[in-house]
Amino acid sequence: MNLNDPKDLAQLLEAFLLASGKAQSLERLFELFEEAERPEPEQFKKALEILRKSCDGRAFELKEVASGYRLQVRERFAPWVGRLWEERPQRYSRALLETLALIAYRQPITRGEIEDVRGVAVNSNITKTLLEREWIRVVGYRDVPGRPAMFATTKGFLDHFNLKSLDELPPLAALRELEPEPELALDDDAEVPAGLQARADLLLQDGGEAAEPREETNFRSLLAELDTMEQGLKTDFDDLRLAEEEEDETVEDDLADLDGDQPLH
Repeated sequence: MNLNDPKDLAQLLEAFLLASGKAQSLERLFELFEEAERPEPEQFKKALEILRKSCDGRAFELKEVASGYRLQVRERFAPWVGRLWEERPQRYSRALLETLALIAYRQPITRGEIEDVRGVAVNSNITKTLLEREWIRVVGYRDVPGRPAMFATTKGFLDHFNLKSLDELPPLAALRELEPEPELALDDDAEVPAGLQARADLLLQDGGEAAEPREETNFRSLLAELDTMEQGLKTDFDDLRLAEEEEDETVEDDLADLDGDQPLH
């Protein structure tokens, strides 16, 4: 095999990605070659482009996500391919998805700030689930009383939703178009929506009786609120790290100022 030939290299990269079963960064792919045989970066780019084109008209594609490159089944086949697994895909509550949307578009954000926008308390199980799935992480602590944790999304979140970076998040206007218009009148005999019934059942299971109804922000109004916040969206993980370092420096400066204000004895 001639590793300097982009066509041969493309086949080898395809073998790597098929065998790994997950996204591989360019750095990791480079490490798989001995130094003496390692192709030039330009050859890698050509090989990846050849591999991408070779997937045209096939059931799978080469996709670049936050963690690197991976071969995956095309989305249009998902309803049928999903039947290979007996376990039903996990369904997430509207509250969880709203919380995740706020973190994605407003990061870094604290639990209290999420509650201010949604108008209801954030169940601790929601943040626990998002942390366990490695979709969010704690990137620092807000310099306010109580030092609340600040949440941001992870590369795992980007990988799961087929995103290379936060810049590829859909515009909020596009999400608003997906939100159905509220119905002005309800038929008393109409069937209760499955999601609403499931929420009611969960309340009964948790507390033994239905809790008092609480006003919950409509997703459309949530997106409108996010519109005003979108300007501060962090577009990469280095920004979050730098923000955390700057906050630590500010705290150190404040402490230094306090020390300097102490009276002399």
